[in-house]
Amino acid sequence: MRRIEKQQNTKTTTGDRKPAIRERPMVVVAELTTYAETVPRVLDALGADKVLAQQDRIVLKPNLIEARPAPVTTDVKCVEAVIAYCKEVTRGKIIVADGSGGCETSECFVALGYKRLEKEYGVELLDLNAAKTVTLTDPSNLFLSTFHMPEVLRDSYVVSIPVLKAHSMSGVTLGMKNMIGAAPERYYGAGGHYKKWGLHKNLDRAILELNKFRKADLTLIDAAVGMATAHLWGPKCDPPVGNLIGSFDPVAADRVGCDMLGKDWREIGHIVLADGVLGQAQAEVKSVEP
Repeated sequence: MRRIEKQQNTKTTTGDRKPAIRERPMVVVAELTTYAETVPRVLDALGADKVLAQQDRIVLKPNLIEARPAPVTTDVKCVEAVIAYCKEVTRGKIIVADGSGGCETSECFVALGYKRLEKEYGVELLDLNAAKTVTLTDPSNLFLSTFHMPEVLRDSYVVSIPVLKAHSMSGVTLGMKNMIGAAPERYYGAGGHYKKWGLHKNLDRAILELNKFRKADLTLIDAAVGMATAHLWGPKCDPPVGNLIGSFDPVAADRVGCDMLGKDWREIGHIVLADGVLGQAQAEVKSVEP
């Protein structure tokens, strides 16, 4: 059992959650054996235990776009391993949150096994489509000058846990695009059947600008299998990718995800836009052995 340590007078704010800036951000890649074994190896290699130990509230943001099993959505066993890790290193409150795009979020929680986590680990499950919001403004944004953000994200440490997937519109859907789930349906549904359709009018810029308002503090990409050509249909990666990717830098994490999908990150609009703004695409990649 890890010893939980929390120093006095070290409560973080939005501006000081991330670790010290590196010349090149670090991305940790590990071959997946089981989530229970590999998630701690990746997080330990990043030094995440020390960062998480200081948090009062942690929001885990999987990709629960529809009530379809992995690899369309984040495998519940991956999220469970992150919860178990957090429980060992921090006394902070843990919330699993998403705002599904293709169905009611509650359907995903039930169909994909997330309700079990609520019972077994005492975590809260939160529908970000229905959550209380705060309105943020950024006049430098070209598409989203204002954003109605779920208030819970403002003072929480956010861990994005997406799936490794190609996407028919944005090229890939990885850590940064996973934050689209934080956009509440009542503001961004645009009357379509897909609850985030309003953001897809200019998707690459929406991804950038939404992440300017609230990017993840830590990204852990579930690259166990991978979706090779699209995010809801088409073939799975063959052979399965069989990795986990972790980084404090969302741009660096997504760049490595592109590499694993055989895609040039320089051809992915939102990653090009985010490079140098939200993080750095050029990263130091560290492989950790099983």
